[in-house]
Amino acid sequence: MAPLDGRVILVTGSAKRIGRGIALRLSQAGARVAIHYNGSADAARATAAECGNAPIFRANLEHVAEIGSLFEEVQKHFGRIDGLVNNAARFTRIDPLTITEADWDFIHNVNLKATFFCCQQAARRMLAADGGRIVNISSLGGLRPWSQHAHYCASKAGVIMLTRALSKAFAPKVTVNSVAPGVIPFGEPDERTERLICATPAQRPGTAEEIADAVIYFLTATNFVTGQVLAVDGGLSQK
Repeated sequence: MAPLDGRVILVTGSAKRIGRGIALRLSQAGARVAIHYNGSADAARATAAECGNAPIFRANLEHVAEIGSLFEEVQKHFGRIDGLVNNAARFTRIDPLTITEADWDFIHNVNLKATFFCCQQAARRMLAADGGRIVNISSLGGLRPWSQHAHYCASKAGVIMLTRALSKAFAPKVTVNSVAPGVIPFGEPDERTERLICATPAQRPGTAEEIADAVIYFLTATNFVTGQVLAVDGGLSQK
């Protein structure tokens, strides 16, 4: 039997990149995957096809009402939700002296606010049933400061503390853990990415599959593993 055989797992932002890799890996592990997207409909349909024609669900996670509707639709389709992977995120590079309120909200509305309200919606259903597993994708930027990404670092550090707080709030039936990816490039890496790869003790970038393996660990671990942050970064956070 596959480790996630039959479990219903919603992966936010799973049309492309790391989210797609997580969705594919979960499907291979036997999960019934719910593919979430906002603007990437074609990519979502392609990912869903690779996941055994998994259902797709659209929602703009900036709006709490749409988050509520997303979970209602997933619950109606599958009858339950066993796991949530909060992967959807935004990333921009801006000098802190020029960050505007709009710049700040653009990042935090998805990276932190949406992560919380997705956790809330999932936990309500899991606590009313047999429990469940929540995995929040944070970032190396939540563990280490980046001068041109203060707003992003703050959002991902917030995800890490949110993970720890909710692991206490939802225990013992629901575990909440976080995976913090290091350098996971898609396409040709730019100069900054190349520098980070060179600084990584493993001397290479990571892959979406390696992040997905860490996610699967948390989704299948006992409830004695909760409130934890696992950096999958080739050792870069230790430098």
